[in-house]
Amino acid sequence: MRIPGHSAGRIGSAGPARLAAGAAALLGASVAVGAAAASPAPGGSAATAGNAGAPAVARPDTPHESLRALFVQSDEARLARNPLDALFRGDLRHADRFGDYLSDAYFAAERRAAEDDLAALARIDRAALGPADRISYDVFRYTRDLDRRGYEPALLAATAVRPVDHFAGFHTFVPQIASGEGIAAFDDVAAYESNLKRLAGYVAYLDAAIGRMRQGLATGVTQPKLVVRNVVEQLDNLLAEGIEGSTFYKPVLKFPAAVHEAERARLAARYASFIRERLAPAHARLRDFMRDEYLPKARDSVGLGQMPGGAALYRYLIEQRTTTTMTPEAIHRIGLAEVARIQAGMERVREQVGFAGTRQEFARFMTTDPRFVPPSREAIATAFEAIDRRVRAVVDREFARVPRSPLSIRPVPAFKERTSASGSYQNGTPDGSRPGVFYYNAYDLPSRSTWGFETLFLHEAIPGHHYQVMLSVENAALPPFQRFDGNTAYVEGWALYAEQLGPRLGLFTDPYQLYGHYNDELIRAMRLVVDTGIHALGWSRDQSIDYMLENSAMSRTDATAEVERYIAIPAQALAYKLGQLTISRLRAESEQALGEDFDPREFHSQVLDSGALPLSVLEDKIHAWLAARTPPARSGARG
Repeated sequence: MRIPGHSAGRIGSAGPARLAAGAAALLGASVAVGAAAASPAPGGSAATAGNAGAPAVARPDTPHESLRALFVQSDEARLARNPLDALFRGDLRHADRFGDYLSDAYFAAERRAAEDDLAALARIDRAALGPADRISYDVFRYTRDLDRRGYEPALLAATAVRPVDHFAGFHTFVPQIASGEGIAAFDDVAAYESNLKRLAGYVAYLDAAIGRMRQGLATGVTQPKLVVRNVVEQLDNLLAEGIEGSTFYKPVLKFPAAVHEAERARLAARYASFIRERLAPAHARLRDFMRDEYLPKARDSVGLGQMPGGAALYRYLIEQRTTTTMTPEAIHRIGLAEVARIQAGMERVREQVGFAGTRQEFARFMTTDPRFVPPSREAIATAFEAIDRRVRAVVDREFARVPRSPLSIRPVPAFKERTSASGSYQNGTPDGSRPGVFYYNAYDLPSRSTWGFETLFLHEAIPGHHYQVMLSVENAALPPFQRFDGNTAYVEGWALYAEQLGPRLGLFTDPYQLYGHYNDELIRAMRLVVDTGIHALGWSRDQSIDYMLENSAMSRTDATAEVERYIAIPAQALAYKLGQLTISRLRAESEQALGEDFDPREFHSQVLDSGALPLSVLEDKIHAWLAARTPPARSGARG
């Protein structure tokens, strides 16, 4: 799972389409691209406002120049409308602004920008472009059209009034940004002042979210009760921190040398005052509203299909997350088949270790035997650091290029660890000033099984999200949307594919770690069954948890967190397995087509060097590469 400082996420994903304000949490990170001049005011379209204030640029003369100018113009305008996107990149031009994300004017500006971008793109002759530009053209057209449709009134009616959830709501990641331990640097007085201005915008956002949710109450479009309860608990946790113990107060506990003594007392007093008088009351207002007014009227159902407009929204989200037009029913069937295949592999492990009981008894043994429980939080960190060293020693067998950015291994922040996944990734900056971060969850130690560590590291760190994300972010030749954005199917599909590389990287030699690999793959297959079950087939929360417990070695803690995640962010979890199946199939096709000439390092470069592509665009790219590499006779055999 990829998250901002994650995503979505990024969660992974983190795609460029933002249906609701909370989805802005799924955007990625890095430095500014394009002109470093003043940007337009929010709401300006990409066609007119993209380079406002920038030095005069010569009129593009070729299709290539026109295309690249459009990309930069669109990106500049987007950053102005969405200043947190810029901050995630390390671009500080908008660092004192939080952004809107919830008003009708904001939604209209986002849709208008997508329409303007598509109109400008249509004026460029695709046939006159080179191969790399054609890929960029196709990705831009696909994503901007998806963005445009996401802001149509029918979909907005089902999303804008549900801006808060426990997985990707702004309150889940803004504290980290403001803590001095996230993506925002606190290296001088101006940075401290900018943070307070951003937080003022965050306070306004929280109050606007209450207004949007009241609209949802009037139309019957609400979050499920369980999502509301989880959010209330998170807000309780933030409020319980007090003032000087607040996550938001942390920056004034460790001033850098650039902040002189004379300024430190003033800033500490301002931060304490802001938290006491503005921030804590805003969190309390949201908490009280959701607990006292919203919760009693929130829906008891958990699936989108049981909410007004939910069925159409779920179909759109499937397309957004998976970059396919598959139906929920087809995805459900694939999930059932994959569950059966993976369980057969788990049976082989059970036989290998000589366990005499049934599959379910073996699963209980794996989740209850004390040998698999980490003795402490520190032991978890030590284990992941050891895996890191082992993988780095052999990773060049499969990869010709590795990121320059360092990788940091850290625990999930305490205020949200109960409702967080087992692991997540936050990208760094191209210059290495902020490392990529692999976050592991140490909540409820008895539920953290050591046999899952190798697979989790491969997925979140190396060669999973850290490689895929940072190789794109560090590639200045890519257009901004390929360099910094993406789609969940590619981003999470790659990370799940990276898990399959364990044996090639010297891992899974311990049969229990191999079981952990199967178990994690099984979770991704079960997601196809459960997510579609919840949102299209009417499954309940308890029915979904029971299915996961019956078919895996998951603890109830993890199964509950997984299911509540699918309820909070529908369709996102579908992308992992569908993306992995596509990349694995393309590798198998490449191995068959090239035979002894197949080089995994070259294949991985082909997959990674264009950024996160929609799956159809990735397939076209790999097939074109194979056609150029394959002799005619072999090419005919492959076809």
